Amino acid sequence: MAPTGQYSLQFASMRLEQFAMERMQSTYENQVDYNLSESGVHPLRLGELVEDAASRDALLNEALRYSQSNGTVALRSAIAALYPGSTPDHIHSTPDHIQVTNGGSEANYITTWNLVEPGDEVVMMVPNYMQTWGLARAFGATIREWPLVESTDGWRIDIGALERLVSARTKLIIICNPNNPTGARFNAEDLDHIAAVAARHGTWILADEIYCGAELDGRETPSIWGRSDRAIVTSGLSKAYALPGLRIGWVVAPPPLIASLWSYHDYTTISPGALSDVLARRALEPSRRAQILARTRRILNTNFPIMAEWLRSHGELFTFVPPDAGAIVYVRYRHAINSTELVTRLRKEKSVLIVPGDHFGMDGYLRIGFGDEVEYLREGLNRLHQMLASLDPATAGV
Repeated sequence: MAPTGQYSLQFASMRLEQFAMERMQSTYENQVDYNLSESGVHPLRLGELVEDAASRDALLNEALRYSQSNGTVALRSAIAALYPGSTPDHIHSTPDHIQVTNGGSEANYITTWNLVEPGDEVVMMVPNYMQTWGLARAFGATIREWPLVESTDGWRIDIGALERLVSARTKLIIICNPNNPTGARFNAEDLDHIAAVAARHGTWILADEIYCGAELDGRETPSIWGRSDRAIVTSGLSKAYALPGLRIGWVVAPPPLIASLWSYHDYTTISPGALSDVLARRALEPSRRAQILARTRRILNTNFPIMAEWLRSHGELFTFVPPDAGAIVYVRYRHAINSTELVTRLRKEKSVLIVPGDHFGMDGYLRIGFGDEVEYLREGLNRLHQMLASLDPATAGV
């Protein structure tokens, strides 16, 4: 019997499939000379976030206590300010709409755990970050794939296909905007169409928006927030903000769902780290946030031309659509070698790590990160070139 006054949570038995990309990165990213599997930019140093003596003294005087478990009001207020809704009629978020988590991964975890039950159907944009794929299957759902359409103009959504996939059995539509791994950004009209399809069936929408703010052209990606009363956003500081070590993420959702997610969070990590909460508040101060995102975009706009020139120098070996956002390019290659085999050989022979298309269910593709320092990127690409030349001597002369 549950103790009086506590939530009663139903735990279903589950078996998690191995999360192939995260297992590969966790195992090897710190063992290789050049890690081009990362999708964020070169991380900020603590001294760049706490740069003056007064701020450093204040940080050193912080007690290493349990912080407010759903995030301090100050942090939740700063996050809420990022989600005003796209029109005056849309929902303006408040601290009660926010649950702070340990990274965007926990945000995705507790949301999927809360909503998905055995027998549900989940429609998932693919390719995508595969965490929610594995979680939804573990919680007993059937996944129905909603593929992006690749064209010379970019990756786009197919609303007609979504309409055919979503039914009364669909508990959740999962999207990633800007998208991982393609770097594609979907516009307000696209999001309104998705919201309309969901509304017809009473379906929740889970939008992973963690790359918002990392757009190469500086135009922030529109949010799903406010377009549906069942819209949920997950995000965090790991990608656009270059602060993965803080492990700060969040969920934006209607207050009743947030209250329920808080109780699920009690069963996972309980609270964010006290220092991470403090530092996240600094990062989200409006002027500092603008500086951080400007830095991210400078890195992307410096490095992507290097990446694109390298790819084009290989002639017809690669085809790719330039990303709208994120420090990743999703590349189709023409070698007759499996993507995991290629990546494994590259790691073993050249000490470089990239992500195989197999990890997104798409052999024949590679996801290459370009967000690190310029010389680091150049040398990693040079070693990849050497690897490709060993597969095909014709490549050596390009």
